Amino acid sequence: MSEHADSTGGTAADRTRDTTADRTESAVTDYWSTAVSRIRPGEILLRGYPVEQLIGDITFAEQIWLLLRGDLPTPVQGRLLEAALVAAVDHGPQAPSIAAARMAATCGVGLNSAVATGAGLLGDVHGGAGQQCMEVLARITGGDDARAVVAEYRAKRAYLPGFGHRFHPRDPRRDPLLALVTRAVESGEVPGDALAAGLALEAALAEGRSRPVPMNIDGATAIIYAELGFPPELGRGLFVLSRSVGILAHAWEEKESGTRIKGPLPRPLLAGYHGPAPRDLGPRGGQEARG
Repeated sequence: MSEHADSTGGTAADRTRDTTADRTESAVTDYWSTAVSRIRPGEILLRGYPVEQLIGDITFAEQIWLLLRGDLPTPVQGRLLEAALVAAVDHGPQAPSIAAARMAATCGVGLNSAVATGAGLLGDVHGGAGQQCMEVLARITGGDDARAVVAEYRAKRAYLPGFGHRFHPRDPRRDPLLALVTRAVESGEVPGDALAAGLALEAALAEGRSRPVPMNIDGATAIIYAELGFPPELGRGLFVLSRSVGILAHAWEEKESGTRIKGPLPRPLLAGYHGPAPRDLGPRGGQEARG
């Protein structure tokens, strides 16, 4: 046997090549390494659970929690998450995201593109209030005074996210959501700090006003997501996930109607104009007047 070969017949060079190949393969397979799922021929693991065990045994809200958090929620946690997702699912075509999805659906794009059009409009102004409210709640639970925070927003003439609504004098989704949170606090399932912070902000907003400024859907769901331990940015992601269901329903309804190229104004209405009155270009330098 060669002095360079081992008992298996391989040489040092062979072993080096094998080690290098293993490292190269690992570098490739670990490029998208994930703790969320493992996919192998005949196997789908979701956070370690075989998918066939989850099918028919857990709710969609529990599945969302599992994928985001790594384990299954308690029954109360699952119901709270599901309630928040159900509550925020739709707010009609007056919502820009839904109107845009409906318009896109009349332009010949696929349903996925119509949904993406609507979901893509959910930004800081339209769709971001829940995340922003969670950030304010974190300030209060961290020690800031609710009255001082309200005074800060009033001094800036800024909207306090999560409170008031342009359509609803009292958002019909507020009370049932807060009732669920209150029961969860009383049973010890959630700590209650975010709920106390939200109610303190609501009370501070009402001081010195003839009419209160009650919490809206963004504030109520912000409390739920904060009580459940979700970070603010993920709270926005959950809102987008919820509202995408409504966007899908509206896009599909519009697509089924067969309407083509439905713009922002009903025919025959045209958008207003506030530019210059009609004017003549006239002859331009180096050009003879047209006669």
